[in-house]
Amino acid sequence: YIAKANEKNFLLIGMDAPDFSLFSTEDKMVSLSDFRGENIVLYFFPKSDTPGWKKQACGFRDIYDQYKNNNIVVIGVSYDSPSSLLKFKNKHKLPFYLLSDKDKIVSKLYGANGFFFPKRMTFYIGENGKIYNIYKKINLNTHATEILNSIIDNKKKPKKSY
Repeated sequence: YIAKANEKNFLLIGMDAPDFSLFSTEDKMVSLSDFRGENIVLYFFPKSDTPGWKKQACGFRDIYDQYKNNNIVVIGVSYDSPSSLLKFKNKHKLPFYLLSDKDKIVSKLYGANGFFFPKRMTFYIGENGKIYNIYKKINLNTHATEILNSIIDNKKKPKKSY
């Protein structure tokens, strides 16, 4: 599902992805701009170690080598604390970044904020820092594969100028 310009949404396809800095599971500050020049899958998820979160995160984990081989960085964001995220990252052997948005600022900036938990949303940000896709309807069983295939297909097409 790709967001359309006429929907009530803070960010639209073709816009620059707003930069941000959040604490990682290693309690280090990580900024979106650290990954300029790489494709980024930025996904917001409600809560660590819930069945849906586990299915979504492990979907990315299970094909992470394919993401890495295609120069794609995966970043998960939730309201959980860095220490809570670290526990679940270690438990499920997740090889990608998990960032804590405990102040809910980045989730709000990306339109993924909810009262108790972030909404489940994913953004595909291209090497140029532009938003290429916004996924709002997510099938937890196929999400990671669908996004990977979409990015690989997009790389094969001629580049659009935004």
